[in-house]
Amino acid sequence: MSFLDHIAACNNHDPTNFNPFRVEGAEVGAIRPAVANRLRDFPDVFTVGDDRVDLAAGLSDYQSRTHAVDRVLRQMTADDLMPPWRDENYPVVEGYGKDAWFEMERAAVPLFGVRAFGVHINGYVRRADGGIDMWIGRRGADRTVCPNMLDNMVAGGQPVGLSLMENVVKECGEEASIPPEIARTAVSTGAISYAMETKGGLKPDTMFCYDMELPADFTPVNADGEIAEFYRWPVEEIARIVDETFDFKFNCNLVIVDFLIRHGIIPPEHPDYIALLKGLHR
Repeated sequence: MSFLDHIAACNNHDPTNFNPFRVEGAEVGAIRPAVANRLRDFPDVFTVGDDRVDLAAGLSDYQSRTHAVDRVLRQMTADDLMPPWRDENYPVVEGYGKDAWFEMERAAVPLFGVRAFGVHINGYVRRADGGIDMWIGRRGADRTVCPNMLDNMVAGGQPVGLSLMENVVKECGEEASIPPEIARTAVSTGAISYAMETKGGLKPDTMFCYDMELPADFTPVNADGEIAEFYRWPVEEIARIVDETFDFKFNCNLVIVDFLIRHGIIPPEHPDYIALLKGLHR
């Protein structure tokens, strides 16, 4: 296998498997026909056609849309048609920087193929010999997504009501006990995107990437139960794991590939260099 296999795994979207989900004519998601058929039971909230799903025209403002959809999602949860409730809302937008039409429970976002955003922080240490070590987490065995798999030091979805940096600070505290004064040193390095089909629906996700150079004597400690343990490994070993295995959570591979390119670990001479650059920004 190769680095490119992770790009392919996260970009397996076949548009013919989904119907557009629209609000006032704006396409905000994509829904499998089986899910769309279930939404016919809620005609006051969704208008389901043969080839698309629209939010009902009578829902004309942010709050009414949010409350109506939330009612449907709670019923679908009660009927075991959704993953466990996360009690965290995401904005429903046509694209990044656009005004949100309404907000939706995080667990339902893939079911409706709604665009999601998140922050991923590469924690690293410069060794005395000039090399780089990275801090890597292993997800807890009780995680509903990718249990026991390797993960970035800190990562989290972007909820309603927080700026990107506010979310970086929050996630750093929860996942690695990084104090705010260190968390705010995180340097924005761009974003990567992908569109991935899963059993739960579609993930057209964008991840905002940050690099955080940590003191040599700092050790992250998890506070919210998501990470079971942390490891500090040479970046070359992490590159080997990504290149040869699927040990990391699926989207973390892309974040690490981006880091490896930017820090010269994957050099321009690599035969897949241009394909990797293009693949990170679908």
